[in-house]
Amino acid sequence: MSDPILIAQHGTTECFLRPDKANRHGLITGATGTGKTITLQTMAEGFSRLGVPVFLADVKGDLTGLSQAGTLSSKLAKVITERALAAPEFAACPTTLWDVFGEQGHPVRATVSDLGPLLLGRMLNLNETQAGVLQLVFKIADDDGLLLLDMKDLRAMCQQVGDNASEFTTEYGNISAASIGAIQRGLMQIEAQGGSKFFGEPMLNIDDFLQTDANGRGMVNILAADQLLNAPRLYATFLLWLLSELFENLPEVGDLEQPKIVFFFDEAHLLFADAPKVLIERIELVVRLVRSKGVGVFFVTQNPLDIPDSVLAQLGNRVQHALRAFTPRDQKAVKSAADTMRPNPALDIGAVITELAVGEALVSFLDEKGRPGVTERVYVLPPASQIGPIAPEQRQALLANSIVAGVYEKTLDRESAFEKIKGRTQARLGSASSTDTATAGARDTAPPTHGRARPSADDPRDAAAPAAPAGGGLLDSLGSIFGGGVRRTRTSAGEQLIRSAASSVGREVGRQIIRGVLGGIFGGKR
Repeated sequence: MSDPILIAQHGTTECFLRPDKANRHGLITGATGTGKTITLQTMAEGFSRLGVPVFLADVKGDLTGLSQAGTLSSKLAKVITERALAAPEFAACPTTLWDVFGEQGHPVRATVSDLGPLLLGRMLNLNETQAGVLQLVFKIADDDGLLLLDMKDLRAMCQQVGDNASEFTTEYGNISAASIGAIQRGLMQIEAQGGSKFFGEPMLNIDDFLQTDANGRGMVNILAADQLLNAPRLYATFLLWLLSELFENLPEVGDLEQPKIVFFFDEAHLLFADAPKVLIERIELVVRLVRSKGVGVFFVTQNPLDIPDSVLAQLGNRVQHALRAFTPRDQKAVKSAADTMRPNPALDIGAVITELAVGEALVSFLDEKGRPGVTERVYVLPPASQIGPIAPEQRQALLANSIVAGVYEKTLDRESAFEKIKGRTQARLGSASSTDTATAGARDTAPPTHGRARPSADDPRDAAAPAAPAGGGLLDSLGSIFGGGVRRTRTSAGEQLIRSAASSVGREVGRQIIRGVLGGIFGGKR
């Protein structure tokens, strides 16, 4: 069995996190500035030393220090002395940097189809009706063989469905223009936040997270999330997608001596804020079942009330930093945290939570039988890596020497929904243009269908025509118009009027109008 990881201690009391119980997940909570980041860093180092890859989101920009060996500063030396802790053996962790925007790390992308309508609807903040229409858009694209890879594919598909909604309604259900408009507006907002860079190819290969270095240490994958946090729904959706990818792609392995990867969700409250019930149920399902895939999940947040009870029940390893009971909700959170940790007869947990110093915590890890350990008041060990962010030149060196350098930097844009819809539209326009040209040509080459202004001496029909009588009435005029009368060289005013009316109407409609006019003239019924 893998050696347990020493996370915290106080005197002779030591708190070890058992690797074989890390896939039972965990929770790190505490108010801002109480030491959650140091706890996360110490845990990540411990897993990396065991050869377990780690993923974590760097929301404040200071976790990149994991890539550099730490130093004994005067402040750290003072803390170690006061708390009677051993100085760490300073060392760096193998690190890969990632960034959705491709600025501070290797780009991370997913296709629209892989993200799916459920997570995308969460990202766009759609209501139930709008989310249903988005699912229809995905279904129509699948049935039509159209790939949804990037943002322009989805926008083109939404426009296609909206413009032809009547054709899809009977087969797929009602598609309202208002819902399509809401989806398009949501996509515009995501684009304005830079989220379009997240969609496309090459898509992230989740196996690139499961790497070790030449010494067998697990790779620490750090996502630059300081800018991503400005788009909280994109941030939350991205992390949920990553966890879903692990769940769907890793095989069932049961309980291992140590997990295949440990996943830290920082600012976990963003995952559940205003999340629809169906999404919370999906998160609960993934958290409950992903442990059999060898994945450990640790949620990091300020308040235990940020996590729904159905998910909180799955988190066996607990690290509780100080909470401030300034408001009724804070007091409720303190009571909730105290009630969910295993009691210690020597501690008043509810009172101690509000008294903890920075870097001090109440810790309860699962024991060898999977039972919560007795809650202990201890100090979290300082990390062996650098505390704080790295310099820009150090970041560039990490990117250049990374095992995935050059793999994700160049985007691919193969033929997908946008190109196919554009091609179909151009083909229809070309066909319509050819039809109009042919019609116009036929019209130009057709012989005239009614009288010339002046008869031609070269026309044999005019030469053979008998001379017109000197007189003539209205019926003679009508006969000349419809081919039953004699041709006249001169027309009366009434004859010109009837010719004009007849030439302005077409075929059957024209004949009906003429019959109506004649009936009126001759007193017949209309």
